[in-house]
Amino acid sequence: MTSISIASWNINSVRARIGIVEKFLREEAPDVLCLQETKVECGLFPPEMFRKLGYEHIVTHGQRMHHGVAIVSRLPLDEVRKYDWQANGEARHIGVTLPGGVRLDNVYIPAGGDVADREINPKFGQKLDFYARMTEWSGALDQPTILTGDFNVAPLESDVWNHKALLDVVSHTPIEVETLAKLQAASNWVDLGRHFIAAPAPLYTWWSYRAKDWEASNRGRRLDHMWVTPDLLANAVSHRVVQPARSWERPSDHIPLITEFAF
Repeated sequence: MTSISIASWNINSVRARIGIVEKFLREEAPDVLCLQETKVECGLFPPEMFRKLGYEHIVTHGQRMHHGVAIVSRLPLDEVRKYDWQANGEARHIGVTLPGGVRLDNVYIPAGGDVADREINPKFGQKLDFYARMTEWSGALDQPTILTGDFNVAPLESDVWNHKALLDVVSHTPIEVETLAKLQAASNWVDLGRHFIAAPAPLYTWWSYRAKDWEASNRGRRLDHMWVTPDLLANAVSHRVVQPARSWERPSDHIPLITEFAF
């Protein structure tokens, strides 16, 4: 039996926050780290710190100033796959195969703008269409898979600080929750966050920069997720969030997730 820890974190610019990424890796030492919103072209991704700490295997899918995903690993990564679900060049989904044949997919789903109406807000329509294409992809999966990243939807009432106040706010609207549920049903994905930390316990992974004191107001949302296909549920040992990271120097507005697996 081999223990493998996999972390996921929307870092909101890997170069601007390389210091707290290093702090996280030194303190938590996951075997694999999936990053979203790296905001850097592939050739400019900074490998030095990762390699110094033993993360020799680095795959990136990036673009200048926007979006971007990456996977850094102490374990070999095979079969790198890059997807463009909007056919617009945005770098938002990268997949690899871990030793033993388990797929790992890392995704940064569009936020969707400010208005939950695709007719007046094209970004919201793009988000829903992105989900639709991912749902088709999910339905065709035929091997054990871990799907993680920033999904930009908080599905449950206890995934947001105030369910009623956020029903019309993008990330928690009924149509987004329904759309996320369709993706989840396509492969019977298991939401590890809520498997290990059951509702109605509050569970958040994002707090706005606009809050003067994010911890005191605690107006959070659970936008970041880690899912597994049912054949991997027995391998998942634990899942947790690293909330103190939200208070680190120049923090991301998201915090890391870590899941321990036994293979």
